[in-house]
Amino acid sequence: MSDVLDLVREDLRQFAGYASARRSGLTGSVWLNANESPWPSPADGGLGLNRYPDPQPAALHAELAALYAVDEERVLISRGSDEAIDLLVRALCRAGRDAVVLAPPTFGMYAVCARLQDARRIEVPLIDTADGWALDIDAVIASARDGGARIVFLCSPNNPTGEVVPREAIERAAVALADQAVVVVDEAYGEFAAQASAATLLPRHPNLAVLRTLSKAHALAGARIGALLADPALIRVLRNVAAPYPLPSPSVRAALAALQPATLDETRRRIACVIAERQRVFAALSALPGVRRCYPSQGNFLLVRFVEAELAFRRLLAAGVVVRDMRGYPGLGDALRISIGTVQDNDTLLAALGAGRAPA
Repeated sequence: MSDVLDLVREDLRQFAGYASARRSGLTGSVWLNANESPWPSPADGGLGLNRYPDPQPAALHAELAALYAVDEERVLISRGSDEAIDLLVRALCRAGRDAVVLAPPTFGMYAVCARLQDARRIEVPLIDTADGWALDIDAVIASARDGGARIVFLCSPNNPTGEVVPREAIERAAVALADQAVVVVDEAYGEFAAQASAATLLPRHPNLAVLRTLSKAHALAGARIGALLADPALIRVLRNVAAPYPLPSPSVRAALAALQPATLDETRRRIACVIAERQRVFAALSALPGVRRCYPSQGNFLLVRFVEAELAFRRLLAAGVVVRDMRGYPGLGDALRISIGTVQDNDTLLAALGAGRAPA
């Protein structure tokens, strides 16, 4: 494959997008070019919210590139992963003509964004094996080829099932679909996994893209800061498709603070705690007589099948524990997804299910 732009909608390849006041690159001390209020709001609190934010703040751009070990030109900052998923579908899929490949059960936003763009959804279900869930990458490649897919979404670790897609499989899909589709690897839970990021494969595969987020391991779900890592040509297209001012200034400040060395050290300690607790809760749940199966996971959650899922769900709610009900998903009619909390949170969960003492 010579140019990832060949996979972009033809009508968007030269699309310049909206030329917002902040994209002009002008500098000065008296700002009269954006019809902003010259005074901060009385409720501003020193945040300077009367001014529009930079669409792609340079300082945060540099910090995210360093965090994910990629060149800055490969980074697009987005409002969480959700916006990046939507931008990819809109930029790559022609409405009513192109398709995306999904491997359910998986993150629901892939299908939502495809439907909003009127892109066909081709499903290659995961396989429930004795060792856990598995992806048939050969079936994914064949379905993408036969169905005219422009995007293949691979969630790794997968939400809600917890398994990773092997790097060899990711690279095989990128090679096989080089002239047809962009392979998007969603690594929202990548910090909790043992496998290295697929971002290291980007220089070899222009049709590969990786989604990352500060929502999970970095504890900034409310700030809505994500990143798409991809070929620079694709990044430039998506910047032109994106909203003029997608990143609120307070969110950018929070993200910059979260990426300082001392904060990153604490984040790494918390990740280690989550992984240890994941193993403890997995063992405890697996031993419960009311649990059909607890799946191994490389995310910060566990997918659990119950003999009586409704009873388990009600017992947890009665104890004040809210988990994700997965029973509406095909093939998961007896399943709940349980996020890993603090030690005390997890003790409360296990006690409610009869697997331990309530915390003091």
